[in-house]
Amino acid sequence: MSTITNAIAVPSPGAPLEQTTITRRDLRPNDVLIDIAYAGICHSDIHQAREDWGTAIFPMVPGHEIAGTVAAVGSEVTKYKVGDRVGVGCMVDSCGECEYCQAGTEQFCVKGNVQTYNGVGFDGENTYGGYSQQVVVKDSFVCGIPEGIGLDVAAPLLCAGITTYSPLRQWGAGPGKKVAVVGLGGLGHMAVKIAAAMGAEVTVLSQSLKKQEDGLKLGAKDYYATSDESTFQTLAGRFDLILNTVSADLPVDSYLSLLRVGGAMVNVGAPGTPLSYNAFSLIAGNKSLAGSMIGGIAETQEMLDFCAEHGIGAEIETISADQVNEAYERVTGSDVRYRFVIDTATIGA
Repeated sequence: MSTITNAIAVPSPGAPLEQTTITRRDLRPNDVLIDIAYAGICHSDIHQAREDWGTAIFPMVPGHEIAGTVAAVGSEVTKYKVGDRVGVGCMVDSCGECEYCQAGTEQFCVKGNVQTYNGVGFDGENTYGGYSQQVVVKDSFVCGIPEGIGLDVAAPLLCAGITTYSPLRQWGAGPGKKVAVVGLGGLGHMAVKIAAAMGAEVTVLSQSLKKQEDGLKLGAKDYYATSDESTFQTLAGRFDLILNTVSADLPVDSYLSLLRVGGAMVNVGAPGTPLSYNAFSLIAGNKSLAGSMIGGIAETQEMLDFCAEHGIGAEIETISADQVNEAYERVTGSDVRYRFVIDTATIGA
């Protein structure tokens, strides 16, 4: 039987979010019905709600940082049972057959992964995200949230956590490695926590020093202001890895100068305009400029287990449903430390 649930939707591009109800599909044999407890607000929610990234599907229920408990399972589900603590991230399906799905990198599915919201499932139905009280998701796209992490601080891990964990792991952040994190926001603060827990020596590169105290508390050893031109001279050739978490038009060549020979700068922030750089900034030091997009489901589970082992959760500000529009404005104004999380019990209240 289908489920009607309370939700927060964007009725049209750029319109204020409003409370409504939506219908979730009947449970299929491999489905899990989740009672959502918390949903994080990712900056990408705002980009899509405002059609910054191209044509979107409306009405839209954003949210791909979902944490809650299992309310019911389909007849063939064995991995989860009612009451289990679970999370859902940026995707809810893929073909399961292509080389990337078979390799556990469903985010690169050749048929296109099905996004948690603003997407269309293989059944032709539009997807609606986590700004709601319930969601139905295929069991293979549900992750277990270990005990020891509160569901509220776990919710942002399903995007911000995996988005930073995956490149840090892939590019070998660990003991003896010097890692710079560009930006101390929703992504950046998770990158600092995770890189430090991996054993790397972490430096934050931020426009100003206003969050310096926070950065050092989160695990950074050093903190520098990029608005100070001497920063780039002081740190020249220092880092093995730079993780760029900001969606801004950076002077790429200046940042590449901070890498050691063979170092890499990896972008997880997505600016709206193209970045430019001089090829010799790479060639002269065998350096790499790369990108990284979330992670597969197995790696997301690995990240959650790692965070539980190391006591890592997001730094959050919990809000009620009637504060979401204000939260959107505060996110665009960089006025949050460091992730808004919606208490979904307040939707429809």
